[in-house]
Amino acid sequence: MNGTASELIVMLTYQDKTVPNAKNIFECSKESRARFWGFKEAGLPLSEMAALTRCMKQAGKTVFLEVVSYTEQEGLKGAQGAAFCGCDVVMGTMFSEKIADFCKENGLRYMPFVGDVRERPSVLYGSVDEMIKQAQAALEYGVDGFDLLGYRYVGNAAVLNETFVREVRAPVCLAGGINSFERLAQVKRTSPWTFTIGSAFFEHRFGDSFREQIDAVCAFLAGESDVPEGRSGA
Repeated sequence: MNGTASELIVMLTYQDKTVPNAKNIFECSKESRARFWGFKEAGLPLSEMAALTRCMKQAGKTVFLEVVSYTEQEGLKGAQGAAFCGCDVVMGTMFSEKIADFCKENGLRYMPFVGDVRERPSVLYGSVDEMIKQAQAALEYGVDGFDLLGYRYVGNAAVLNETFVREVRAPVCLAGGINSFERLAQVKRTSPWTFTIGSAFFEHRFGDSFREQIDAVCAFLAGESDVPEGRSGA
């Protein structure tokens, strides 16, 4: 939708929770090519989330907090945590006018989930048409974009991703389940604004060290490299 290469958001998360050593991993990988970094609202105390955010901001990164919650109360608490930490973007939560208002008042960009999202790690249900209608209604209220759990979808992920990115005139982040160069190639064709990789980096799906994997993904998206031998599958 943006005419440029999609950007990776490196998520310091595994199974939808921030890893305990997130700050150390960031410090070892901050010189990689990734400009966008993020984590979840669960897994670390708020004070450690704030310290992690400060490190990322000092390194010139844009910081995303993804809130995996499905009630307005929990979502608002997550947004309040993002504001306290000094994050740039709140992803996740089910759309809520109250959360949208809070984000706007506190200088946060807001990219809620669409569809029927359940469980943790998240699973996405619902029809493509319903998700597009949800998105259009949220855009009318003034959200900044959407957190689309495309590869967590119980239906045809490729059709959902391509249709949603094409039809919704707003930044879209494809979040969750991008765990192979095959799926990365699909992301490249779909061309969302951003996409996340978290658990797959901890499972070494894209190479050896954390930083090497980040740079391998960025190089692939930029068209600078092909799929490494033996790593094409999901």
